Amino acid sequence: MMCPFCRSEDTQVKDSRPSEDGASIRRRRQCSSCDARFTTFERVQLREIYVVKRDNRKVLFDREKLERSFNVALRKRAIQENDVAMAINEIVRKLESTGEADVNSEYIGSLVMKALLKLDKVGYIRYASVYKNFENAGDFEDFVNNLRPRSG
Repeated sequence: MMCPFCRSEDTQVKDSRPSEDGASIRRRRQCSSCDARFTTFERVQLREIYVVKRDNRKVLFDREKLERSFNVALRKRAIQENDVAMAINEIVRKLESTGEADVNSEYIGSLVMKALLKLDKVGYIRYASVYKNFENAGDFEDFVNNLRPRSG
């Protein structure tokens, strides 16, 4: 593992333990050259997944992009980081369990929408505004009205 400070490749693992979400291994490392300490995380990757975009381009699935999407949607919302991590892990597990190398971007978007609806309705609406390409305030209004319980 390369030291992020001095770029030396001579680093040693000082401590290993499961991360809080249990889906990765947290390793504390120390550089033999500059004595800097840093943390790395290792995750199991069952297979490489490619995302098929709307224009039929294929790009390698990027878990960090998925995390960024959640962070943007849930910015300044009182949601526990562990709940977000568990939702992301669940989405990744679903993608890996399809058995397919190529996954449609709409499918990923629908999984994110379902997860955000469970976590936070404001985050859900924020994500939907981009995912569903809202163009004006009426789009927001229609979407929010569909979330409201119907009186019977």
